Amino acid sequence: MNSSTSDRIDNLLLNSNMFSSKLKQNLITHDFSDDIIIITGAAGSIGSTLAKQLIHSTFKKLILIDIAESPLYELIKDLESKQLKNVEFFVLNITEKTSLEHLFINYKPTIILHAAAYKHVPLMEHNPLEAIKLNIFGTKYLADMSITFNVKKFIFISTDKAVNPISIMGLTKLIAERYLKFLEKQFKTTFLITRFGNVLGSNGSVIPLFNKQILNKEPITITDPNISRYFINKEKACNLILKITKIHKSSNTFTFNMGEPIKIIDLAQRILFLHNLNDNYPINYIGLRPGEKLKEEIISNSEKLVATPNTDIFIVENSNKIINSINFLKLENISRDLSSQEIKTILKNSL
Repeated sequence: MNSSTSDRIDNLLLNSNMFSSKLKQNLITHDFSDDIIIITGAAGSIGSTLAKQLIHSTFKKLILIDIAESPLYELIKDLESKQLKNVEFFVLNITEKTSLEHLFINYKPTIILHAAAYKHVPLMEHNPLEAIKLNIFGTKYLADMSITFNVKKFIFISTDKAVNPISIMGLTKLIAERYLKFLEKQFKTTFLITRFGNVLGSNGSVIPLFNKQILNKEPITITDPNISRYFINKEKACNLILKITKIHKSSNTFTFNMGEPIKIIDLAQRILFLHNLNDNYPINYIGLRPGEKLKEEIISNSEKLVATPNTDIFIVENSNKIINSINFLKLENISRDLSSQEIKTILKNSL
């Protein structure tokens, strides 16, 4: 690992507060004084960070929803000391249309920050129908409701795994992207997509796993010595998401400046160094898990990156201008008896 790689990793770790409890985040405020904002998946890594950044801004009302009761309660406790006004919390499943409609009728949101998703690639390989229900239909219901109730902007949190996807998770996120692109051309609601890589320090990410393994004196597990990923820390990602909500529509898909991919072995070795452990610490290579790629991509062959005035934000421009709707009836009728591979074939044919 060269010095520039170790410097990049150190910068990511420190800015993610992984090895420094003294890190002070620069507070960036945004003016949403006329807006009623809903964050889905508000108790997750991205959703909760968006909420924590937004509470320093002005807004008409902030509505934080999640299906996970305990994490949502933890978020409530985290925000308690902020003397919050006009913030409400709901345990709510976005795949239940009646609950969603009741929320829209009563609160009339103007901005949706849609972070709710099943994101764990190998786990979704074994639970494809749950990924379809939340990642595709949850997004569809939310988007359709946004059109019905005249929401101004809908920001979808996507992933680099939706680029040339091979996994159930990536395919479901790409189908959701395609549907929002189709809607963008038909209706007044502005649909924006933000696509980025692994969120450093998020729930289920490699950093907490490596730290736990080291704490328990267990070998570090890595799938492959050559596996690499794009990384971004959650504070930066959420700051850029909020900035995108202010961009006047020039495209509807964006990605962020994440630098070059980082090899997971380099990340592991740097963490061992920061724990004052040497290169002799045991590392087990366990092989790629179901649905995983050796390397991720940020754009497909039909896409290109276009710079914006903000050097951290890129437009993803697609040469294919024809976006068809999705055959949701076929997706609704997928049988539980089908294999993961058979379901993948149906998903691919839906694009």
